[in-house]
Amino acid sequence: MFVIRPSSLTVFFLLFSVNLLDSRTVMGDLGWIAYPKNGWEEIGEVDENYAPIHTYQVCKVMEQNQNNWLLTSWISNEGASRIFIELKFTLRDCNSLPGGLGTCKETFNMYYFESDDEDGRNIKENQYIKIDTIAADESFTELDLGDRVMKLNTEVRDVGPLTKKGFYLAFQDVGACIALVSVRVYYKKCPSVIRNLARFPDTITGADSSQLLEVSGVCVNHSVTDEAPKMHCSAEGEWLVPIGKCLCKAGYEEKNNTCQAPSPVSSVKKGKITKNSISLSWQEPDRPNGIILEYEIKYFEKDQEMSYTIIKSKETTITADGLKPGSAYVFQIRARTAAGYGGFSRRFEFETSPVLAASSDQSQIPIIVVSVTVGVILLAVVIGFLLSGSCCDHGCGWASSLRAVAYPSLTWRCGYSKAKQDPEEEKMHFHNGHIKLPGVRTYIDPHTYEDPNQAVHEFAKEIEASCITIERVIGAGEFGEVCSGRLKLQGKRELPVAIKTLKVGYTEKQRRDFLGEASIMGQFDHPNIIHLEGVVTKSKPVMIVTEYMENGSLDTFLKKNDGQFTVIQLVGMLRGIASGMKYLSDMGYVHRDLAARNILINSNLVCKVSDFGLSRVLEDDPEAAYTTRGGKIPIRWTAPEAIAFRKFTSASDVWSYGIVMWEVMSYGERPYWEMTNQDVIKAVEEGYRLPSPMDCPAALYQLMLDCWQKDRNSRPKFDEIVSMLDKLIRNPSSLKTLVNASSRVSNLLVEHSPVGSGAYRSVGEWLEAIKMGRYTEIFMENGYSSMDAVAQVTLEDLRRLGVTLVGHQKKIMNSLQEMKVQLVNGMVPL
Repeated sequence: MFVIRPSSLTVFFLLFSVNLLDSRTVMGDLGWIAYPKNGWEEIGEVDENYAPIHTYQVCKVMEQNQNNWLLTSWISNEGASRIFIELKFTLRDCNSLPGGLGTCKETFNMYYFESDDEDGRNIKENQYIKIDTIAADESFTELDLGDRVMKLNTEVRDVGPLTKKGFYLAFQDVGACIALVSVRVYYKKCPSVIRNLARFPDTITGADSSQLLEVSGVCVNHSVTDEAPKMHCSAEGEWLVPIGKCLCKAGYEEKNNTCQAPSPVSSVKKGKITKNSISLSWQEPDRPNGIILEYEIKYFEKDQEMSYTIIKSKETTITADGLKPGSAYVFQIRARTAAGYGGFSRRFEFETSPVLAASSDQSQIPIIVVSVTVGVILLAVVIGFLLSGSCCDHGCGWASSLRAVAYPSLTWRCGYSKAKQDPEEEKMHFHNGHIKLPGVRTYIDPHTYEDPNQAVHEFAKEIEASCITIERVIGAGEFGEVCSGRLKLQGKRELPVAIKTLKVGYTEKQRRDFLGEASIMGQFDHPNIIHLEGVVTKSKPVMIVTEYMENGSLDTFLKKNDGQFTVIQLVGMLRGIASGMKYLSDMGYVHRDLAARNILINSNLVCKVSDFGLSRVLEDDPEAAYTTRGGKIPIRWTAPEAIAFRKFTSASDVWSYGIVMWEVMSYGERPYWEMTNQDVIKAVEEGYRLPSPMDCPAALYQLMLDCWQKDRNSRPKFDEIVSMLDKLIRNPSSLKTLVNASSRVSNLLVEHSPVGSGAYRSVGEWLEAIKMGRYTEIFMENGYSSMDAVAQVTLEDLRRLGVTLVGHQKKIMNSLQEMKVQLVNGMVPL
């Protein structure tokens, strides 16, 4: 017999596991039964902290036909359908025993039996179900016994699906020398969590190792459902693929996954007061709970509360005009952050100046003259506006000429009326709860503004340069450097930001184009669109400040992490991109340069659409190429009608989205590989399409092909794409069917030289070309010394050769797949 006493036992708990049994933490008797009684023996000891060590051992290697059983007490599974058993044990090397006994074994067996109660332990052996035969990675010899501190073997097995309330475990020895030091039984769960303002409960993982359980979330207090919040619990106890979210109610803001209302404006001061206007100013709330985007000022004539006006302002000052002389008005102010509005302030009452009485009838004459003059002018202006409204679409050259002659100092143009308002204000009038002048705001092209600076200041917040700290350069943009840094606004928390700078010596056109992107970006507010924090235009360098995305561009990120994500994670990325594009499409904005390089990804794997600069010519874009109609466009990502006729629509963005899908599923592979732009144009026009990436689900590849329909009206809309991806995420089994190899070959675009014709002079040259040169020696040692031999390599061959990284397997197999196309005589269009 022998006793193994480790110096210490490290208690290790899985992050998302719940223990059903841990023999190391039981203070009293375990209640396990040995059969026969002279088989397994319990050795009661304590560790250095006097905690009990429950060790069972058996070493009857001198006797024939051993069959020793150790039965645990009943273990409740607590509703789990899949459980895990972790064993820590030592086992003696049979060769170290005297005489090298032929009956000695170096394995033992583990069994289980399900039962709804505690009466099922003493059943027949053949009713137990075998889990596995357990072997040791390291065995000990007689020489090791003097040390008495040896490495423990650790083995983990899982059992499922379980259908009853509990189970027993049994350990069978058939002639080994074993010490079973500890047994831990546990199940995995996704722990309760709050995500997107929704609370998800503790969720036990499913019975299948690849199963994703869809779990619905409940909105936290003071929030409401925007889109039904859901997440998926993986078999490893991880929450994956959040869908939907809750939003804080009006008056509350999101902070630390809860909704706290921002404190209201507490102090309002009156400024200049005339008979028809009142000017006010106020301080930012003491607890803004976020960055204040704008203020909403509600006012009405005293005792006329049902008929009120609302003004919106980005500043802490406002002038309400058009008021009645000598009348009292009530004002209330509230702040808006990214999560919504806070509460209104208390009521503040102010009076306009009264009208002074005239001393005689003669004093009324100038007033009457002025009134009549103003009336005539107003009438002419109204007529002019009516004429311009009817002529925007139809010309009316005589009306335009008349306006120009009559009012030479005024600029007349058709378009969005907001452009003629104060860029810091919006005004809406209400009566009995209804908006009197409703308007739907959509994307506004900043190029329609005669003064581009007006567009910038309307849609982007001006930031003081002193609030920005530049930390390091992270890249180079078209107009200057791109840096990371910090933004600290007064009274607000510090934020990590990305900063685009305008290089020294810029032209006015470059400045206009540079800030044009901010004018576009500032109009968008969506979790999958890059967020603009503001601009610096009143000092140099001119800057655009956006949220910081830790993982950078999606194409680079995928290349660095080749093969490291599950299909569900990749689909989650695609779903985010599609959601952002749906928002842009609904806004009436066409991106025109949708590609993985223009998608940014943060540390939570949230993808956001960026780079809104294709309203300018792509002079410096390395992916762009001149077309026959002039100008530069990114050929490999652009729809045929946009290349041929410059017809850019949301449908052409859908084509580009299909290319992005291909980039994601191939971990950043370059579309069409090394084909020239002209070859790409010709091949696509003839009906050829990119092949399915390796191991791509058939449903995703079919969606790509749908996006690449030649008839743009036949392509899916972005809302349909989002819906389809949601269905795939909710039903992961639909992603298990992969595109077969023959389909990949038949749809491939590229023509290569025949195998062995000298395209690659050696196996080493081929591997170096695809950046897999590290495997040259392995290929050569295993007989793959010619390209003809390499062409026959299978995925199983790669694994046998020791190419275990999934990303490397894909790169090699993709290259081989391209070469096999050479065996196909011609290409078959889709």
